[in-house]
Parts: sequence; C-alpha cells; structure tokens
Amino acid sequence: MKLLQKLSEAHGVPGAEREVREIMEEELLKYCDEVEVDNMGNLIARKGDGEKKVMLSAHMDEIGLIVKHIDKEGFIRFASLGGIFDQTLLNQRVIIHSKKGRVTGVIGSKPPHLMDEEERKKPVKAKDMFIDIGAADNKDAEKIGVSVGDYITLERSFKKLGKKLVTGKAFDDRIGCYALLEVMRRVDTDWLVYAVGTTQEEVGLKGARTAAYKITPDYAIVLEVTTTGDYPGVREEESANKIGKGPALTLVDAGGRGLITHPKVRDLLITTAEDNKIPYQLEVGEGGTTDASVIHLTKEGIPSGVISVPTRYIHSPVEVASVKDIENMIKLATLSLKVGIK
Repeated sequence: MKLLQKLSEAHGVPGAEREVREIMEEELLKYCDEVEVDNMGNLIARKGDGEKKVMLSAHMDEIGLIVKHIDKEGFIRFASLGGIFDQTLLNQRVIIHSKKGRVTGVIGSKPPHLMDEEERKKPVKAKDMFIDIGAADNKDAEKIGVSVGDYITLERSFKKLGKKLVTGKAFDDRIGCYALLEVMRRVDTDWLVYAVGTTQEEVGLKGARTAAYKITPDYAIVLEVTTTGDYPGVREEESANKIGKGPALTLVDAGGRGLITHPKVRDLLITTAEDNKIPYQLEVGEGGTTDASVIHLTKEGIPSGVISVPTRYIHSPVEVASVKDIENMIKLATLSLKVGIK
C-alpha cells in the first residue's frame, strides 16, 4: 500500500495534476512501451502491439480550492474546484501551493461564542469561511508568497483503519490511479492497452474527452470509486454497496443521463468476475457520473464500463476503503483486459 499512500498524499487539483502525474509516469515507464503527456496534461501510456485497442483510465485530480481574494487583514477568501460539501471544510488544515512553495493555513469562521442563537442553528457556508495563514495584512500575505489563483489542497495523511481498511484524502480517484498502475504492471494480453491518467474530471470530465478522441479505442474501462450505504444515515435503497463485498460494476449512473454501460462491456466484466470467483456488486446510480460518460460518446461511440471500489465519505479528507476491494478491482480489470470484448 506504499504506492497508494504516496498517491493519496500527493496534491493535484483540477488543472494542476503535475505531482500525481510524475508519480504515475515514473511507475509506468518501468513496464510500458511508451509514455507521453498530451496538451490537456493527460498521462498516456501504451503497452503491447495488438491491432485492437483498449483504454483503461483513472482521473488524477482531486477536489480542492483556489485563492480568490486576499483581504486587507491578510485572510484568504477562496472558491471551490469540484463538488465540495461545505461542512467538510471548516477547521481543516490546508496547503496553499504558491510560487514560493507550500504555505500552511487553517480554515476558520466566526466562532460560535460570538454567534447569536439563530446563527448557531445554521451550518456555516463556505462563503463565510476564510483561510488564516498567520499574515499580519495583505502585504504580508503577498510577501509570504500567496497570490490570487494559487490552488489549495487539504492536508491529511494516509492511515490504516483497523486490519482491513485504509483512510485518507483523494481516494477519489487515487485508488483508481493505483489500480491502473498495478493492472499495467500485471497485464498480459493480445490487445494494445492504453493507460490514461486523466485531468480535470472533477470539473467536467475534460481530460478523458480529449484522450478518448486521440486514442479512439475499441472499448474502455474506467477505474473509479463509488458511494456505499453501509454506515448510519444511509438507507440501503439509496446505496446498496458495501465495503469488503467486492468492486461495484456500474450498470447505469446519473439516472441514465451519464453512462448506460454497453452490453458487451457489462457482460465481459460480469462473466470474468464469475469465472474467476471474484466478488462483485452491481450498481444503478442516480447521482454523479464518471469519465466513462464522455468516453462512450466520443466519435462514433466507444463501448465503455466502470469498475469502482465502494468508498465511504467520498469528497472528504477522510475517505475509507477496503484493501481487499482494491485488490479485487485490480484482478478483475487485469483478467478482463486479457479476454477483451468480442
């Protein structure tokens, strides 16, 4: 899990994925025939020389923040990059990635001691939060190196949770990135395999769109994470996925507005799982979507599917996943690539 830890603790918001990309590039150069970075910042690796092409992808970016304004007192106002739930931000320690290096800050707000009764009843919104970097004023903040446009990430380390689980930030989608690297290390197939670390997924699935257009694969598999329903406050009908019960195979996401998995890819994944006794779960989602939504609409259409690791507390700095589920996703993807669609 050292490589997963390294990826989780790396920092890369949409449009600034360099640190993650460099980790992945170093690994992929060990066992791929060619590795390149395209105009969108996507990392594209190629392995094999078959006539038919398959695209395996995982997005490198994580949700984060960006410096929007520095007030006269030196406090930082920020905007979000990706789908952040405001309540996960308050009182977090952050890193501002400035031109002079990393600057530590903390997210604060008006304290409850100074709120009236009505204010205390309401959750604090992101627009009412600020980042304190210990600056005396805005000129001091500029001397420290912070400026408008600097990106901001949450500071959180990777940890084991019990004997079978791990927790950390950016599991969405560094788990997918880790799995992609492991699959490319293990895969043996007659297909030409393209492994793609995509950019800007959290803000519009952008990198996958251009990468799929460039590669034009015969089919594609996206490695992702997904929600679970195995903790308090979530009804089973809202999410039946459970940690430790195997990777989830998407049948439909975003209520059909996103991906409806191609029958050939669906059958490939299910048959491979059953033939090799790999546990799996089937998922019909009504909320978010993945890179597969834009990949499958590229050019004349690319048959696509998604394998996901069920993960608790997605889009927070304390995401939780099962090591066993991660390994089973790697096995399923590797064996599916060996077979390929007919």
